[in-house]
This record gives sequence, C-alpha cells and structure tokens, in this order.
Amino acid sequence: MPDAQFDSVLVMGIGNVLWADEGFGPRCAEALAASYALPDSVRLLDGGTQGLYLLPFIEEAEALLIFDAVDYGLAPGTLKIVRDGDVPSFMGAKKMSLHQTGFQDVLATAAFKGCAPARMTLIGCQPQELDDYGGGLRDTVAAQIAPALAAGLAELASWGIEARPGRTDTGDLADPSIRRRAYESGRPSEDAACRSGDARFLPGRAG
Repeated sequence: MPDAQFDSVLVMGIGNVLWADEGFGPRCAEALAASYALPDSVRLLDGGTQGLYLLPFIEEAEALLIFDAVDYGLAPGTLKIVRDGDVPSFMGAKKMSLHQTGFQDVLATAAFKGCAPARMTLIGCQPQELDDYGGGLRDTVAAQIAPALAAGLAELASWGIEARPGRTDTGDLADPSIRRRAYESGRPSEDAACRSGDARFLPGRAG
C-alpha cells in the first residue's frame, strides 16, 4: 500500500548535459520518458539549469522527485537518496555548479511562499568527471541510470503513482539533437575539439 496519495507529482532531472557527469539528472529524465508511461498526474521535466524559472513548476506539485549529480564526497557512481527536509541541505552542501545554487534558491523561495511540495526526494549520483566541456556521462555514472530509475519508480509507487512499461510523450525534455545518443555519438575527437584548455597557454600543462 502507498504511504501517501498525490494528485500532482513533478519528476525532474536537473543539471548541465554539456559538462560530462553533470548531465546525469536530465539523462535520467530522458531515460524514464523513453521506457515508462507515467499517468497524467505526473509531469516529467528536464529542468536543466533554469534556476528560479522552475519555481512555477515546483509550486504546482504536491510531491517532487529529483534526479541530479551530487557531490556527496563518495566513490564515483554511488547513488544516495535523501528525502524531504534533507533535500535542500544536500542540494547546497557542496555545490558543483550554479544550477545547484539556483535550485536551492527555488526550494527556499517555495518554502517562504508556503507552497513547497509536501514530499521531496532527491536521487543523486556521485559524479566521476565534471571538467570536460562537451563530454558525455562516464561509464561509471551512466551505469547508475537504471538503478536510479528503479529507485525513482519505487518512490513513485510509495506515493500511489504507478508507472507502466512504455513511454511518456512530453514536450518538457531537451531537444532531440542533444538527447544522449545523438549528443554522445556526435562528439568530435579530443584532437578536433579542445575541452579543457590549450596546453600551450596554461601553466603546467605544456607537454
């Protein structure tokens, strides 16, 4: 039996797909849409790095499920789930990028206005590599998408939400041109596209 029943649930992946493992959250949202049919009471959203622009979506939700890359200080690829009042703390404990500062502000603003979701769950994955502009997920992190989805589906079930095998058609995901398969398969070689800086101009990087 579910421990709660909600009529409005927001499932969101946040992060920047341009910075390697920071794209874990959006890639989870993408994979969920491709593999499961969610009921009309659930909105599935790629929140990207939009910060306070996400506030209206948060305000409408009775329950919020977040997928994100989070620096927990654990081994790369480790999944960690935190809930309810602990979520804002973990979103801001060790910020990897501006998107986490922005999202922490979103949650704080929603709480201040008295319209924060009654339940919140963060499914976070410890990244392996962030300093790779244009890079895709590392294998260690990509391997955690399926376990993260399984954990997310279990959380939804506890909220009275049943997801069936299938797909969810939504206009709230990234453009198809930057979905994971297209993005990673189209990545130029490191020789063709500099990602971490030219060694000739960075101290200590010359060969």
